[in-house]
Amino acid sequence: MPVDYSGTWDICSNVNFEGYMVALGIDFATRKMASLLKPQKVIKQDGDCFTIKTFTTFKNYECSFKIGEEFREVTKGMDNRSCQTMVNWENEKLVCVQKGEKKNRGWTHWIQGEELHLELTCGDQVCKQIYKRTQ
Repeated sequence: MPVDYSGTWDICSNVNFEGYMVALGIDFATRKMASLLKPQKVIKQDGDCFTIKTFTTFKNYECSFKIGEEFREVTKGMDNRSCQTMVNWENEKLVCVQKGEKKNRGWTHWIQGEELHLELTCGDQVCKQIYKRTQ
């Protein structure tokens, strides 16, 4: 049985977010504002069905998906691009591939102890974030 990702998670580490946003083509002013934010993730998991909500004081983002089913995602609140997204289990990690305008785009989530790890990839840039469970 896969690990349970459900919970509320607060960011505590954010490495190379600037490089990741540059790779996405996000403008300077938005990057500066986004770099100051402290996102919170609320994940609801029901078997292989997930809803991941990301809250900030600037913008919020919600994504719902079922493992192994491709869907059209509009990254509203981020870079506002449309892509075909697929999330799969790789051992106990959630691995997302986003096919669209940007190459090598996606993310990987995994839990280690009481920490939720997230690696965001776009092109040759990788942003590494760590969240701590609050609920």
